[in-house]
Amino acid sequence: MYRIGIDIGGTFTDISAIDDQTGKWAIGKVLTTSKDPSVGAMRALGNLLSDQGIGPEEVQNIIHGTTLVANALIERKGAKTGLITTKGFRDVLEIRRERRFDMYDIFIQMPTPLAPRSLRREVKERMDEKGEVLIPLDPEEAAAVVREMRSEGVEAVAVCFLHSFRNPSHEQLMKTAIERTASDLFVSLSVEVMPEIREFERMSTTVANAFTQPLMKRYLDQFDASLKQIGFQGSFFVMLSNGGITTRDVAARFPIRVVESGPAAGAIIAAYYGNLMREKKVVSFDMGGTTAKIALIEKGAPRVTTDFEVARVYRFKKGSGLPVKLPVIEMVEIGAGGGSIARVDEIGLLKVGPDSAGADPGPACYDLGGEEPTVTDADLILGYLDPDYFLGGKMHLNLEKARKAVKARIADPLDLSVEKAAWGIHQVVDENMANAAKVHIVEKGDDPKDYSVVAFGGAGPVHSYWVAEKIGARTVIYPPSAGVASAGGFLLVPISFDFVRTFITRLDQFTAEEVNHLYHEMEEEGRRMVREAAVPERAIKVTRSCDMRYLGQGHEINIPIPARHLGKAQLSQMKKLFEGRYEKIYHRLNPTLPIQCLNWRLTVSGNKPAIRTRKDRTQPLPLRQAIKGKREVYFPEFDRYIQCTVYDRYLFSPGVAFSGPAVIEERESTTVVGPRGKVQVDRNLCLMMEITGGAKEIRR
Repeated sequence: MYRIGIDIGGTFTDISAIDDQTGKWAIGKVLTTSKDPSVGAMRALGNLLSDQGIGPEEVQNIIHGTTLVANALIERKGAKTGLITTKGFRDVLEIRRERRFDMYDIFIQMPTPLAPRSLRREVKERMDEKGEVLIPLDPEEAAAVVREMRSEGVEAVAVCFLHSFRNPSHEQLMKTAIERTASDLFVSLSVEVMPEIREFERMSTTVANAFTQPLMKRYLDQFDASLKQIGFQGSFFVMLSNGGITTRDVAARFPIRVVESGPAAGAIIAAYYGNLMREKKVVSFDMGGTTAKIALIEKGAPRVTTDFEVARVYRFKKGSGLPVKLPVIEMVEIGAGGGSIARVDEIGLLKVGPDSAGADPGPACYDLGGEEPTVTDADLILGYLDPDYFLGGKMHLNLEKARKAVKARIADPLDLSVEKAAWGIHQVVDENMANAAKVHIVEKGDDPKDYSVVAFGGAGPVHSYWVAEKIGARTVIYPPSAGVASAGGFLLVPISFDFVRTFITRLDQFTAEEVNHLYHEMEEEGRRMVREAAVPERAIKVTRSCDMRYLGQGHEINIPIPARHLGKAQLSQMKKLFEGRYEKIYHRLNPTLPIQCLNWRLTVSGNKPAIRTRKDRTQPLPLRQAIKGKREVYFPEFDRYIQCTVYDRYLFSPGVAFSGPAVIEERESTTVVGPRGKVQVDRNLCLMMEITGGAKEIRR
């Protein structure tokens, strides 16, 4: 029985399938259909089933990741959304944190709220910070507000009351009023979406969930119907931003948890191959057609954060977006992909991205109507890509149109040759990605030179040699089928769901009974949800953590909780874990200050699926049989084009080794090995490149 992962990106839709019994893999890649992404996804699925002779009845499950939610938030193409909140708190979405993310910009623009002020309503209810009722909710007033919003044409409603995370009863009564008065409305309660402290973040997350609920439900229903139409009878799952998967029904109910589903799968596959190669610290470098994603892997797992925002007004300015306070695999995403557009700015500097040509019209070399020069056009001019072997020959690239675009928009304005302009584009985008990776690593208190790089995505292997060199990394790992590796990441994730409850207390003053009760409630709900996804009880795993800080601080760090049942011994261990993590980040401790606990988190999950790695060849082939030929390739170390050996990756055998410069081709991606690179193929058919020596050793 096959398991299939489908990853819809901004430019390409990738698909990966594995037969768990035989270990047989099948992969594919098609252009994303931006108007309706499900069309491209079904096309990729149909092509794979047809090419491999797989019947729909042979597919056990399909795991799907999509940029639908993120795009809806960025483009403001969700439902007409209303907000019901406590009297006096109608304007929280505009007031935000009363901070400017750029204090020197007098023309600063804040993100437009997803629920406009005209569609926000207040009700006279109030709870205190302990969850005790000060003013009861009036059912008649609640019903009247719902009728008023219904008359305004609202399609989805977010409900967020003050301090409801301590007592959900008023929000639950409001939901009952909505269901009785206007049962066709979509409803998101903050106590279900994000029941934790911080009113603005909780309201923002809940409104974003409501805004995308109708769109996500329609999309998943349509996708599920399309699958059934071709005869698929297995299970359909959706990738979560935290690195787990969930059922279609849960994803439709909580679409905001799917906002970073595709990039999360990339970090998962990078962690898998990092473990396979026994690398302790790994940078996941996933460069596709639209963006590059960088994540840090430590101790075999990517970092997870709840400090995340989407739809930034200024893409690289933290604080300019909509906060989403839910577990997300922590990563840096920059506008650096194969489709990123190059331009000369007002003062004559070469800039690349963040805007992208996407799949429609795409780079100039796609010959689909695009006229802007992109990173892919530059890579083609430099000889890194074969115009007749893009996507294994299924798509021809037009070299002349690439040269024309680069010449007109970059080379002529800067008085450069086309080749120098193309290398300038390549170098600028490499610098952008390397700088983002270095800053991200240093912010975590680490040294970039301690990390190895796992490079994948359609464009990642082309650029990884120079990016790793700029970071200071000495090792780069290229997994098999690197161009569609993220889709393979879907096949490695378990069913899971996250829960959180806020209970603010000092670590040295509280007894554990109330927290144990909170954990018991969350665990019971989580076990029920994963059991509904056909996870057997014996396979259910529960992990716990807590957000902690020194008393009086405004930010906290997440610390794992070592045991199922909290007692005095566990509280002492939590203190040690907090101090160890705090000192690593900030290089100091505050022993005179008490430690405060805020949010108690719990994750319920099933077992991680196992996959078979590629089998060794029974009869190893000599390296010479993998040589496809030679072509002119530009390397800045020589300051010219040189005759470079081109290898067919599918003919590599374990143990073969060679030195750069070289180009390695497979259907979905191309790996460029610079002059200081030495490549060896391991038993799993991964490529491991070591960057040796110094730049001065290269002969010009």
